Amino acid sequence: MHEPDARKTWRTSGKADGKFGLSLDDVVYSYYGNRGNSKLESKLNGSMKDKAPEKVRADLIHWARDGASKEQYESKIQGEVQQYCSICHGVIPGLPSFNSYEELHEVAKTDRGITVDSLTRVSHIHLFGISFIFFFVGLIFSLAVGVPKWLKELSIALPFAFLIIDVFSWWLTKWYPAAAWLTIIGGIGYSLASTFMLFTCLYQMWILSRNDKKYMINAWTDD
Repeated sequence: MHEPDARKTWRTSGKADGKFGLSLDDVVYSYYGNRGNSKLESKLNGSMKDKAPEKVRADLIHWARDGASKEQYESKIQGEVQQYCSICHGVIPGLPSFNSYEELHEVAKTDRGITVDSLTRVSHIHLFGISFIFFFVGLIFSLAVGVPKWLKELSIALPFAFLIIDVFSWWLTKWYPAAAWLTIIGGIGYSLASTFMLFTCLYQMWILSRNDKKYMINAWTDD
């Protein structure tokens, strides 16, 4: 059962509730967890739903609900896990290993969402990785012509502000599920701001540059 990297929100969080598209429940289940089910059951009914036949998924869910006994694991569950799960889990870095009973038993417990260790790792990757992208897009956008100085400053600052809100909201949602709204607001906010900068830059580089007009201004100081 292969699960992409946690920060591919649409492909992971977007399937957490088993339905297409990103919803508030997806965010809550990903960070806070689905406390009514085990993590194994939540994944099998969510992002991993298409990775194993229905019968195998039912066997694993019933095993988790019945207490995840070692005897049943050795007699039946182990073979199904090796056939459908271990080809990714235990091989691909970043995915939890399911090569032993103890490892699988951990995810058969109540789903409490992403672990603090994983959340720390993903937060660093997301925060610093996307910040670099925003930095270079913002640098190019700062050279755009015909954009008021105040709008430039606001457009460059907003993606970073919303990015901080986004990552901070993950930690809040880990303990307070109502904070999941901040994750959606942060994601939409930096997406819109960065899209505005990107399309402005592309328009001026690919279309506006074809009119042969020379702009003799300092794009960093002139409005």
